This record gives sequence, structure tokens and C-alpha cells, in this order.
Amino acid sequence: MTEPPVWLLDVDGVVNVARPGWGGPPRRSLVWADSEAVGYQVRWAPPLTDRIRALHRAGAVEVRWCTTWCTDAEQLERLWRLPPLVRSLDADPMPRGSACWPLKLAAARAVLAAGRRLVWTDDEALPAAGRDRDALNADGRALLIAPRPSRGLQPADLDRIAAFTAG
Repeated sequence: MTEPPVWLLDVDGVVNVARPGWGGPPRRSLVWADSEAVGYQVRWAPPLTDRIRALHRAGAVEVRWCTTWCTDAEQLERLWRLPPLVRSLDADPMPRGSACWPLKLAAARAVLAAGRRLVWTDDEALPAAGRDRDALNADGRALLIAPRPSRGLQPADLDRIAAFTAG
């Protein structure tokens, strides 16, 4: 049996968003980041985290954190009832913003180099049109989704991910 695709999952602007939609009120919680000794307000759509959890648990995809939250991801795992997930980034200290993008790109390249298919969801770090993006998309083994940062992943995005993992 072949291994499922790896889903590199960002948090802010992808799951944690201002207006997640999904047909119901968002949930919110204060999440303490031990690595920074600060709390962050997190806002998400429960149906989104339910679908992420279901795809991972069904073995359709292997979800891995690919976010500046990696060092504090256990807080999100508890909050969203996710199992412990692999952290794709392990920098200490974790670079913020665009300084983290090269690490995320390296994680995506490593997934493909290992012979796995790739789902990468990130609102900022996906490479723009050009050599890096062409290399990721070269043989059809990658699905790259950059949601609107204020809305995050939407039902149609999860439908695309489910279809990609099935094919």
C-alpha cells in the first residue's frame, strides 16, 4: 500500500482566521504559547478542524504542522482534538513572518524528495509563479492552496484536498 499524501498545515490565516464562515459561528479560545510566554486569541470553524481530523484519522492524508506554532502545537492539538502530529519545522528560535518561508519551502521539497505526494496549505509562504512553484508542481504530485487570510480554508478547499488524496 502506498503512503498517503503529506499535508503541510499552516495555522494563522489558514485555520486561525477572523471570519472562518462554514455556516456557523466560529469558536475562539486563548492559547498560551510557552515558547513566547504570551497568549494568543485563536478563532476557527469547528467543521474545518473536524474535517482535518477525519482525513488524518482515516489515513487519507498525514497532517504535519508547518507553522510558526510548531513549538507550541500541542496546545492546538488539545484544543482541536487532533492527535500528536509531526512538526515540520524545528528552528529555535522559530523565525516569524517571511523569515520562516524558506524553512516551509524546504519542508515541502523534503516531502516530495521522499517520494510522497504533497498538500500544502499556507496563506503566505507558497512560492509565487516561477521556478520554485514550477518545481513543486512539476509532476502533479502537489496540491498548493493559499486561502484568503481573513477566511482561511473553506469547504471547497477541503473538497479539493479530499479529491487529491483519493486520486
